[in-house]
Amino acid sequence: MRSPSRYGFGISQITLRLIMLFFLFFARAASGLNLTSLLSSVPELSQFTSLLASATPLAADLSDRSSLSLLAVPNAYLASDDHLSRHHLSPAALADVLRYHVLLQFLSWSDLRALPPSGKLVTTLLQTTGRATDNFGSVNLTRDPQSGVISIRSPAPYSPSNATILSLIKTLPYNVTIFAVNSLLIPYGLDLMASETRPNIVLNITNALVNGHNFNVAASMLAASGVVQEFEADEGGAGITLFVPVDDAFADLPPSVALQSLPADKKAVVLKFHVLHSYYPLGSLESVVNPFQPTLATEAMGAGSFTLNISRVNGSVAINTGIVQASITQTVFDQNPVAIFGVSKVLLPREIFGRNPIVSAKPLDNAPPPDDDALSPENSPGFDGQPSHLSSPPGFREDVRSHAGGSGGSLNFVVLLCCIGLYFVV
Repeated sequence: MRSPSRYGFGISQITLRLIMLFFLFFARAASGLNLTSLLSSVPELSQFTSLLASATPLAADLSDRSSLSLLAVPNAYLASDDHLSRHHLSPAALADVLRYHVLLQFLSWSDLRALPPSGKLVTTLLQTTGRATDNFGSVNLTRDPQSGVISIRSPAPYSPSNATILSLIKTLPYNVTIFAVNSLLIPYGLDLMASETRPNIVLNITNALVNGHNFNVAASMLAASGVVQEFEADEGGAGITLFVPVDDAFADLPPSVALQSLPADKKAVVLKFHVLHSYYPLGSLESVVNPFQPTLATEAMGAGSFTLNISRVNGSVAINTGIVQASITQTVFDQNPVAIFGVSKVLLPREIFGRNPIVSAKPLDNAPPPDDDALSPENSPGFDGQPSHLSSPPGFREDVRSHAGGSGGSLNFVVLLCCIGLYFVV
């Protein structure tokens, strides 16, 4: 049905809806992910926001990334922190310190509440620069089961730098979470006077996996097979993306899957099946246009074979081989042109292991999405909605709560203008 226009022509209701959806989509796309913009509505984080804005190399690093968690230091805590004044950080060193506050994983409150007693190692943006020693560009998150306090510290045994999460500032589900912490984190072993010059990355993949502390089986298989040299040779050009099973994934294989008994050539194909011949950071995998991705095994065995189906399931990146579905559990290394991700299961190709689903001792990865309460700032520690074990500077809770939704104002205004324009057309 068409609605008559006051100017003598008609526009269908469906067309009107499509136009409105177009304007809404355009407004959202134009907004993008800008951390300084997200923080600008929180006065108590103004000093930290200024630091982010001054670190111009950091903006370039974040331009194509999503699924992040930012650790922001409120003014009251930043003013009492002497790291900045004592070290007289160069712009390059300051950028690295701030990179250490950007976690390459979206973490909700439900994720933090589910932290195991041993903690969780999370890669930061600093680790991607190649300037951090071993895995010291990562942080270890732990939760005290008695008090509920969530602590952040370096994986280095005697690092003096640590912080506590105060509260949740903002959440854009599966895209970015911003937490307030009570101290600036200084990476262990980082030369704060070093220049911004990046080393030429010729990554030793085996060493990177050994430093990851949860990939010993995969590292041994890669070294024994000889294919790791082929992977490292492919680091140039379009780069590579590796999906590396954690040690538990090999232990979880059923007896019917005799992976270690395969002939050397087939075992090499299985290992190549875990590698894409292009560099994909996590954000790109989450928004991949073509879910069916060829692997290095595809190049070796023929087009159309040995492909992976990559999609997003319940907020995580899922990788389906047709008989096994795995999920990305962590970022091991991510610097163009090399990305290495830990995955929860061994990726078994149908071409070798048949077309029947592999039944393991554990259920397939199907973690429920974070509940709305877990994603709500009002339900995080540090807000009046529930008791908090964490302290915040005076007035901080109220400021955060009143400004937490402010970033959507410009979007609503754009949509309102579009609707007014459509009113005069109809």
